[in-house]
Amino acid sequence: MRAVHRLVVCAISLMILLAQPPVARAQDYPNRPIRIIVGPSPDIFSRIIAEHLQQVWGQAVVVEPRPGAGGKLAANAVSTAAPDGYTLLFATPTYTLNTAMKLASYDLMKEFEPVAIIGMISYALVVHPSVPAKSVSELVAYAKAHPGGLNCASAGIGTVPHLACGLLNKLAGVDVIHVPFRDVNSGMVATMGGVTQMFFGVSTNAKPQIESGALRGLAVSTPQRSLLLPDLPTMVESGFPQFVIPGWGGLIAPAGTPQSVIDKLNREVQRALERPDVQQRLIAVGMEPPPRFTPAQFRDFVAGDITRWTDVVNLVGLDKLQGAQP
Repeated sequence: MRAVHRLVVCAISLMILLAQPPVARAQDYPNRPIRIIVGPSPDIFSRIIAEHLQQVWGQAVVVEPRPGAGGKLAANAVSTAAPDGYTLLFATPTYTLNTAMKLASYDLMKEFEPVAIIGMISYALVVHPSVPAKSVSELVAYAKAHPGGLNCASAGIGTVPHLACGLLNKLAGVDVIHVPFRDVNSGMVATMGGVTQMFFGVSTNAKPQIESGALRGLAVSTPQRSLLLPDLPTMVESGFPQFVIPGWGGLIAPAGTPQSVIDKLNREVQRALERPDVQQRLIAVGMEPPPRFTPAQFRDFVAGDITRWTDVVNLVGLDKLQGAQP
């Protein structure tokens, strides 16, 4: 009788174990290819980190672009994947901004787990040379003297350059007209051609135009000066302490991914970022060294970015900033 009882207990225990998903263990991870899904952003940042992970771990790290639907396709592919560390999302402010604007089809803080930040991206406020301003204060003075006389290009309604234009309007008390274009390059080209007079462009794209004299750089959006444009002051230095818009990129995983796997990924990304060759390659494509964040600190950063964008969206009043179509 006791033997039958032990047999029943063993059978039940086995059924319970089989019903549970396999747990990824850090010592076994990774033992097969890893995928990094990239939404509406360049995939070069992920590829640089993927090369390092592949070299160190001897497993393929495949970068898969899924640019459609403003990041929803990429987010869905990762949120529905097994939480085992083998499917990661390259996240950017697209996801925190969509969350702030209530456009996200996902819950960024509940369906995902931040893993490791890869770098920071600055936006540069540039103007056409015909604008008689060599500083942000001079630009604001000119805008106040010519209400409605300046057009600010963006990469489309609801993008970072759009919100940056609106935030400057609100904080400086000026009336600059927003003109949305279909992408960053179109906004930059329009400003270079004088169709629009100002633009908040990614620093790596703005740098050659500033150096050639095609555009004049006035300030950058990050709390600290950019390594790419060290001579430009920040918007904070220029008299606008509330104007802090940092771009960033990092890896996040499906919620439920074992902490040991997240920690292992974070440590290896940190090691990659300590390599001078990796640093140089990331800076060359516009991604500057980030703070040394643990997974918990990166999670706090992402939550803070949602709060930051929510405050900006509420302050700007997005429905009032639709702007003219080009």
